[in-house]
Amino acid sequence: MWRIEEHRSVDKEFSARRVPVEILKRYEKWKDIVMLSGPQGLRSIKGFRDEALSGGWQGYRSSRLNEQWRVIYEVVAQDILVRVERVAPHDYRRT
Repeated sequence: MWRIEEHRSVDKEFSARRVPVEILKRYEKWKDIVMLSGPQGLRSIKGFRDEALSGGWQGYRSSRLNEQWRVIYEVVAQDILVRVERVAPHDYRRT
């Protein structure tokens, strides 16, 4: 079983109600898949379009929640841990 840690900015996004309800539901489904089968489970579901990132996000991965919203996360394999860095509209600028 995989563990998921969320960056504090993720919690702020959700508590400020900036995230649409359908994205919250899709994110919960994403978390369920990750906890059960890890990042490999995401890669087997084509709708998430899970992919490695490059440039400033080297070492991170991105999963699509819909056409606009993405989950950016990092896999820490030795701890069986996924760290969610951001849930945001399609914007890869680091803040």
